[in-house]
Order: sequence, then C-alpha cells, then structure tokens
Amino acid sequence: MYVPRFRNDIRILNILSTVLKTGVTPSASGSAYLELESSKSPNSNTPGLASLSTSGLKLTCTVHGPRPLPKSAPFSPHIILSAHVKYAPFATRKRRGYLRDASERDLGVHLETALRGVIIGDRWPKSGVEVIITILEGEEDQWWGDERARGAVTSGEWGMMSVLSGCITVASAAITDAGIDCVDVVSGGVAAVVKGGTLVLDPVPSEHQEILAASVVAYLPARDEITDLWVKGDIGHSDQSASYEELADNAVQAALGSHRVLVAALKETADIKMGR
Repeated sequence: MYVPRFRNDIRILNILSTVLKTGVTPSASGSAYLELESSKSPNSNTPGLASLSTSGLKLTCTVHGPRPLPKSAPFSPHIILSAHVKYAPFATRKRRGYLRDASERDLGVHLETALRGVIIGDRWPKSGVEVIITILEGEEDQWWGDERARGAVTSGEWGMMSVLSGCITVASAAITDAGIDCVDVVSGGVAAVVKGGTLVLDPVPSEHQEILAASVVAYLPARDEITDLWVKGDIGHSDQSASYEELADNAVQAALGSHRVLVAALKETADIKMGR
C-alpha cells in the first residue's frame, strides 16, 4: 500500500511515502509491515554522499493469539496482552545486542499501554495474545555523513519517539489482521518542538539542529480518545514557546495522518480477501 505522507514545518515541506501491508507472515494470527521512506540529507556538502538517506523506519509486527493460557495460570476475566519490541542488531549505526535493553523495554511498555485501551478484552477470558515488533531500521538522531551534526547533542534519543509512533500503527494493523475485536483502530503520531520554537509534525531528528521536546500519542479518532501519551524534553518558558497542550494537539494531528494510511491499507486488504 503506497500512500504519500507529508512532513512540514515553517521552512520545509517534504513528501514521504509510506508502505503498510498486512498478512506478511502467514504462520501468525495477524501480521503487518510498515516502511516509512527515508528522507534525503538537506545539508550535506560532502561529494558523493548528498544522495544518501538520513534515516528511515522499517517495522514488522506479528500477533499470536488469542490462545488459551496454561491450565496452571490463574483465571482472568480479560485477555492477557503482552507486547515486545526489539531492534534488529543492524537496525541502527550502533549495533544492538540480542537481549532487550532498557529503551526497548520502555517501548514495549508504552505499546502495551496503547493497545490495552483498544482491545475488547472481556471477549476472551483466560486467553492471551502476544504482539511482537521487530525494528529492521530505526530513526537516527543525526545524519552520519554530516560533520556538523557530530557535535550535536544526541543523548535525547529522539528517534525513539518516531519508532514508538510507528510501532503503534503497525501493531494496530496486525491486530486487525488477526481478527481481534477492538473499539477503534488506533494510530500513532509524533510532534516535536525544534530550536526556535517551531512545531514539527512527524519530525526527522537528523534534519534538525536541536529538538527541545517531543510528544507521542496513541489516538482513537472515532472515540476522540488518547490511550497513551509520552512527552519528553523541556519546551521552555518564553512567550514564543509552544505549550505542552499544543505539542500534544499536533501529535494528534500527526496520528490522524497515520490513521488515513492505516484505514486505506486495511480496506485494500479486505477487498483482496473478499475477491473484489
């Protein structure tokens, strides 16, 4: 499924493409693949490197279940949801280990929180469902070919915010593919405040000199509800600074853009299954 996405701020309007496809893993109850085309470095003067990408996002998600819990497990009137997020060793420039680290566990906790408010859990008592996401390529905090970016502060790990947004969207597609009843189709969105007080939807960390704060939401458009909210950073207190409410509102707008992509992909999958 190919749908154009827009990233913009006051100065830049970039058109990016999103690929979202379900049913990519036949052995799983449900599965999905999400790819956000990486952008081109706008500020590189290095010969031969100008056409290289700054970063991109590629995620796969598999859903296993609902299936009965072991007989030894205590009775639960609701479905037991577990979410696991893992970077592939080659997903970022800094090679990842095979065991989950703290950042991956944080992503898993946020993803589980976002999905708990979506699944109608009382329809599967004493059952469990497992959502597993593998990050094949993650957003980078800086472009590796830009010498000027090497002096920038990268300890914020702002790329995690875009990764979580993608995880929420691809998990929603996989859960729908698995036929699990939900109150709505949830989608992820991220917004950031960059240096100068500009609000940016779907920010690319490597394209900005400094990110002051960022917000990720898991949003249900039909119910106008947020099932997960993660805000990171310090906006500041000047008159020209954006507020945290504005930051969250812009993240919701980004989530609405992801929702349109998600719905279009699910409709295409339904048409294929029904032979239209």
